Amino acid sequence: MFRARLNAVFAGADVRVCTAFWLFGLINNVLYVIILSAALDLVGPDVPKAIVLLADIVPSFVIKLCAPYFIHLVPYSFRILLFAAVSSWGMLLIALAPPYTDGGTITAKMAGVVLASLSSGIGELSFLGLTHYYGPFSQAAWGSGTGAAGLIGAGYYSITTTSIGLSVKTSLLASSFLPLVMVMGFFLVLPRGPLRKTGSPQHRDENLAYEEEHGDILDREDRGLLATPEERSTTSVRSSNPTMKSTTWQTRFVHDLRRSRGLIYPYILPLMLVYFAEYLINQSVAPTLLFPLYKTPFTEYRSFYPTYATIYQLGVFISRSSLPFIRIPYLYTMGALQCLNLLLLILQALNTIFPSIYIVFVLIFWVGVLGGLVYVNTYANVSDDVPEEEREFALGAVSVSDSAGIMLSGLVGVVGGVEEGLCAWQVGRGKDWCRRL
Repeated sequence: MFRARLNAVFAGADVRVCTAFWLFGLINNVLYVIILSAALDLVGPDVPKAIVLLADIVPSFVIKLCAPYFIHLVPYSFRILLFAAVSSWGMLLIALAPPYTDGGTITAKMAGVVLASLSSGIGELSFLGLTHYYGPFSQAAWGSGTGAAGLIGAGYYSITTTSIGLSVKTSLLASSFLPLVMVMGFFLVLPRGPLRKTGSPQHRDENLAYEEEHGDILDREDRGLLATPEERSTTSVRSSNPTMKSTTWQTRFVHDLRRSRGLIYPYILPLMLVYFAEYLINQSVAPTLLFPLYKTPFTEYRSFYPTYATIYQLGVFISRSSLPFIRIPYLYTMGALQCLNLLLLILQALNTIFPSIYIVFVLIFWVGVLGGLVYVNTYANVSDDVPEEEREFALGAVSVSDSAGIMLSGLVGVVGGVEEGLCAWQVGRGKDWCRRL
């Protein structure tokens, strides 16, 4: 019975499509994880690690904010080659720049981080847009691949530098070849038929010109991409109207701005909220969730944070792989639960409300599960709710949410001194564990 149910769930799934999108999700995100895992080795102990985080997320946020309005003009085949080249170039810069132990500055390394971030940001919005042409299983495979990136990226850096004993430079140099997997996935694995069946950007521009001439349609655009089926049916007649004229890029930009407004409340805000709470926990609260060593399975305090990170990434991977089995449309409810997690863990850091570290392990795992669920269900909801002709743009536009949440959490953590404040509170009460990391 279980096997029959499993076959029913995956009925219609194309192995090549699922494999290609899983690889896209994995490789596009794994370099981000490797860079964060190498933060201490990149900048040294005297530079705040949040600098690496901000250099790794701000360029991605900026490109996700701007690119949806012009990226449709660039063919996917060219984008893939561009992602791979820029990502590899960034990792090579990071790896080949002199280490801080040899008197090197962090400027070249941060330039490499910025390049990798730009590539990852535009890659995410492009691959999410590409799922529009390949159906729901491509979206599920992408989500699972991004979830696996956390586990594989952190594990890769730890194993190569600690277990195998490779130098930081050698480990990062080896990772610079990973973007080639994306190229092979697109050109050798992914079926190209669905892309060849799509219309040209010129057709979209003609539609925009017609809408510009008809105020009633523009009024409906004020409601964003979520117009009613009747309104969409009325709008759809524009494609056959002979009075259409070519449009300017300004018209197209205004058109997309109007339509993107409808994405903010149902999709962008809840995903941003979840990521803000999630990364504030990861960056600023988790390092202070400490216990006396005799009450834990650890022998040193520096083992706490990597363990929390691994448990969190496991939760993310499981939940991001859950889309074929479970759908949860209540995005704001999950956002509220993530904020509750943030509150509980801050209270734990302040006053040890949970007596056992294993309860904290469960909460950290739950943080990862909630974050992964909101991520995959947000894009699944976009695919369900947004009309087909606007779906590619919408999927790309919503991708700014996670970067915005991460960037905001980084700024709050640094400017607000969250980790430092919690640590000082603990030290003032005789718990100096955070000073022993």
